[in-house]
Amino acid sequence: MRFGIIANPSKYAVRAPLAQLYQWVGASQHEIMIAHTLVDALPELNSAKVLATESDVIEASDIVLAIGGDGTMLHTAGLVGRSGKPILGINSGRLGFLATLQEDQVHDAMSSLVEGRFQLEQRSLLTAIDAEGREYHALNEFLFSKMGTPAMITVNAWYDGFFINRYWADGLIIATPTGSTAYNLASNGPIVSPQADVMILTPICPHTLTIRPLVLPNNKELKIQVVSQPHEVLFSYDGQVYEIAEYPFEMRIKRSDYSVNMIQLSGHNYFDTLRTKLMWGKDYRELP
Repeated sequence: MRFGIIANPSKYAVRAPLAQLYQWVGASQHEIMIAHTLVDALPELNSAKVLATESDVIEASDIVLAIGGDGTMLHTAGLVGRSGKPILGINSGRLGFLATLQEDQVHDAMSSLVEGRFQLEQRSLLTAIDAEGREYHALNEFLFSKMGTPAMITVNAWYDGFFINRYWADGLIIATPTGSTAYNLASNGPIVSPQADVMILTPICPHTLTIRPLVLPNNKELKIQVVSQPHEVLFSYDGQVYEIAEYPFEMRIKRSDYSVNMIQLSGHNYFDTLRTKLMWGKDYRELP
């Protein structure tokens, strides 16, 4: 079996989990592949099969291992795209909500992978299309937000051709169920099961008491319009940030025509992750 590794050593401490992987592979007949850029940062990895780019690594792999934090997982999901290659996240960051596997679990996890003791959990994405026909894909969220100013922005929204509302706020998040536990959660949006076919509209600090997050089916089109502003507005998807240059700026958003396959190991589930990573439902009154 061929395992491709995607990692960002400039941001995360990846040496320890990589050492665990190398130790496991050394006692097996399986193969690790990495991109040339990873060897440039960590020369000790040159015993792996080195390919030119991360995209080459994805194409040649049976399973993709993303080592780092949730940012690495989002980056890896973007590389995998429509290929359907399964992804397992190994956490070396702070939270690791998507990259749930810990360093001390690597050996057991690799054995589970080669023995087929895992399930694939399909995570839906959202696709946004701008006025020029360019497509943007998000596993977590799209974001429209102010930049470098205390002033708020104005964003209009329509769903299935019907006007929803005019948002006057610091920004507007359009999140997937996977992204419901990211910026959406920090902005008081709801937690949504990853299997739900929905998208979530969550305003950031709206200047009204009556605007609340909204959950919509993702099989119909959402149109977002940013009207002309006296200051800069940013558009981002899964952390990739662009400054809006022309107004009105419009995006049409709906469910993508492909999903990302996340590996779910035996003994792990979404609700366990909520409790352990986010302390969901933790009641300190129950402690002895």
